[in-house]
Order: sequence, then structure tokens, then C-alpha cells
Amino acid sequence: MNTTLSQRVQSISPSGLRRFFDIAATMQDVISLGIGEPDFVTPERIRRAGIASIERGETKYTSNSGTLELRRALADHLAARYGVPYNAETELLITVGVSEALHCAMLAVIDPGDEVIAPEPCFVAYKPSVMLAAGTPIVVETRVEDEFQVTGEAIERAVTPRTKAILIGYPNNPTGAVMTRARLLEVARVAEEHGLIVFSDELYDRLVYGIAHTCFAALPGMRERTILLGGFSKDYAMTGWRVGYVAAPPEILGAIHKVHQYIIMSAPTMGQVAALQGLLHAEADVLDMVRQYNQRRQIIVAGLNAIGLPTFEPHGAFYAFPDIRRTGLSSEQFAEKLLIEEHVAVVPGSAFGACGEGFVRMVYAASMANIEEALTRIERFAKGQR
Repeated sequence: MNTTLSQRVQSISPSGLRRFFDIAATMQDVISLGIGEPDFVTPERIRRAGIASIERGETKYTSNSGTLELRRALADHLAARYGVPYNAETELLITVGVSEALHCAMLAVIDPGDEVIAPEPCFVAYKPSVMLAAGTPIVVETRVEDEFQVTGEAIERAVTPRTKAILIGYPNNPTGAVMTRARLLEVARVAEEHGLIVFSDELYDRLVYGIAHTCFAALPGMRERTILLGGFSKDYAMTGWRVGYVAAPPEILGAIHKVHQYIIMSAPTMGQVAALQGLLHAEADVLDMVRQYNQRRQIIVAGLNAIGLPTFEPHGAFYAFPDIRRTGLSSEQFAEKLLIEEHVAVVPGSAFGACGEGFVRMVYAASMANIEEALTRIERFAKGQR
């Protein structure tokens, strides 16, 4: 069979998330802090817009690029929020979530052997997306001492003659880290000096707390070398609707569009109608979800610190990344024992890169009651490890 399967696919390890979810599915009374998905139902006005589109019979393909109405609204949104102008007809593409956006962008830009610098810990699909495009991911490790923000100096050290791009994702999954503008400017300087493309995954851009999100493309000189990736799954609680986007200069966007049209055709029509409703009329819903996430964030971080699992303050997304090294367990051991003994599902930090070892990811996109009960169980478990 090894001669039948491609070496490219064989070189990619299965996702480190799945095993724990599979175990949890066989158990009763499990509190899941494992799945990176909003626990909110998609806001009603967005749901109703999607339902109405189906009832009107809008069930056919849209343009490969997505509906012009959605692209125009998205262009207005990015210009108003971040001051970055994009042409709705030539610089925006609607995709099936950010996962498709990233895959198409990699295939459009990366040639075999090209190196892509990717800070870790990071979303589990980053390195495989580079490898599926026949590129080589080059890992740059980040540290809790720096609040998991990558530095320009660290990226500079990783640059070689084969480096073509940098792939960053902030607000970050799994750490909840948010890059300061000063740190992003360091990355921008390296990109400009070495003529690199920057893939900037900003899926969680609205989910920030007590700090402003800086759009990478809005930095001086970066719009023309940035492939901006975003979507509606997290900010608007629309994971199942599968609507994302890519924003890039016309030449790059055209190449990404070419890949997209052969792989996908177009994003779901009713999902695009729903996303348009979200952009135009769901700001109050987004702000309310952010407010509730912030309350949960404060509770879980304070609770973990009180238990004796040091947790730096995450300023974005909906993830806490506690340090579990003092328990004497590896990340995998901690996650598996916590699930079996206390029925709390978390994800080992090592699933997001080697430097995630010694940490676990806990999702606070769960009800306050579940978070508080989970903290009680985690405290009982942690005491038993000492």
C-alpha cells in the first residue's frame, strides 16, 4: 500500500486532536473544553436570512468569486474597520471557510521546495497545508515568556535563500495570544527586507479583549505582500455554514481564484446570504458574544492560576493555554488522565507543535456553568498528581 499512496500524504501525521475527541465520544458526563467552536447558536437574524434564501429557491451556484453583494460588504467592512481598501471584484474571494482559503493560497503561491516560516504553537493545519503544496514548513518556536508572540529576530534567523513566505495566525489558536503592533512591525520589516509573502490568518480578529487587533495588511507597505485570510465561523458563530475569504492583490488573488474554481466552484449560496446579513446587521450580536467570552476568559484564567496551573493572560480567540509541567505529566498524559478520571476533555499542547509540550489547550467557548464545574474537576485532578 505504501507504493500506492503519495509520499506527500504519507509524510503528514494525523491530527493530534482526534484521539481525545474519539475517546470522549464513548463516555458519559464529559465536559468538553476541547473543540474550538463557539457554543453560541448562530444569531437569529443570520439564521433567518439563510433560511429565507433557501425558501426563495436560492440553491444554485454563485459566481466562483462569491456573490458580489457579499464581497462589496466585506470590502466596506475591511476599509471601515482597518483602513485597508480592497477591490470587491478583483481582490476578494469567498471560500469554504478559512481552511479552503489557506489551502488554495498555498497551492497558488508555493512551489516544490519553497520554505514557509510558521511560528508554533499554531493551528494544526498550518504545516500540512504547506506540505500539501510541496513546500517545506520551517518552525519558529514561541515562548510563554514572550506571551507566545513571535519576534522579528526569531523569524530573521530562520530565513534562507529558499524562504518564500511567512505564515502567521493571530489572534492565535491554541494560545489565545495577540500580536502587538510593534511585534507585527518587526515581522513586516523582515518580510520587506527579504521580499517575502505573508499569509496572515485573522479568523479571530473580532474576538479580542482589552487590546486592539492589528490587521497585518494595514501595516505600512504590507498590503501588496499580504494574503489576508478571514471568515465568519468564529466571530459570528457560523462554523457549520462554511464561509471564509481571501483578500490579496489582483495578481495573487487571480492565481488563488484559479485553484479555487477547480477545487470548489463556489461557497454555499445560503451561507453567503447569511454571512452578508451578519456583516450588515449583526454587530450587536458579535459584541454581545465578545462580552460573554471575556467574562468566561477571566473566570477560567483566574481559576487555573488559583489551582496552580500557571496561565498567561490570553487576549484573543477563546483559548486558555495553562502550563501543566508541575504535575509531572506530559501534555498527552495530562489530557488522557483528566479525561478518563474526571471526564474533562482538553487538547495536549504538543498537538500544536513541539514547543506546546508542557501545556494544554482549554476552550472557554462553553457555558459558565460547565467552565466552573470543569475547574472543580481539574483542581481535584491536579491535587491528585502532587
